[in-house]
Amino acid sequence: MLRNAMSHLRKTRRTHEAGDPAVTGPVRLPLPSAFAATLGCDAVGVPSRYGFRLLSHLPRAGCVFADADQWWWIVPAGSDLDLDWPAQASYVRGARVPAVRPRLIHQPDGDTPYTPPIPLFLMVCQVMGVAPSWAPSGDARAVSAP
Repeated sequence: MLRNAMSHLRKTRRTHEAGDPAVTGPVRLPLPSAFAATLGCDAVGVPSRYGFRLLSHLPRAGCVFADADQWWWIVPAGSDLDLDWPAQASYVRGARVPAVRPRLIHQPDGDTPYTPPIPLFLMVCQVMGVAPSWAPSGDARAVSAP
């Protein structure tokens, strides 16, 4: 798994270093046709220096894309609800990311393209040295007992 990811990342770096023109706008991450994104599609990006560590420590990873600067994990739409993602991470709705020729470097074995957002959130916080925090939406959450 990691060897395949490394091979794809090296190709991306060589292309980036060769001076290909940068993409001027956001790029939609193209999911493989074998996956149905029935829950919508958002993306969480982290600097590439954290990519391998996250990928190797997550219990399950969905589709992961990378360019020379960022790695992007596909998560269900709305996975940012009440989560304070660290400042170094990027949460992008609709999986339209500011990337230069992102490539699919990891494809899950299952039938869903998603990385579970809570384990990803906790791992991102851990590798970035940030305490996880949740931002309550202001609605009452307590449910009274019968």
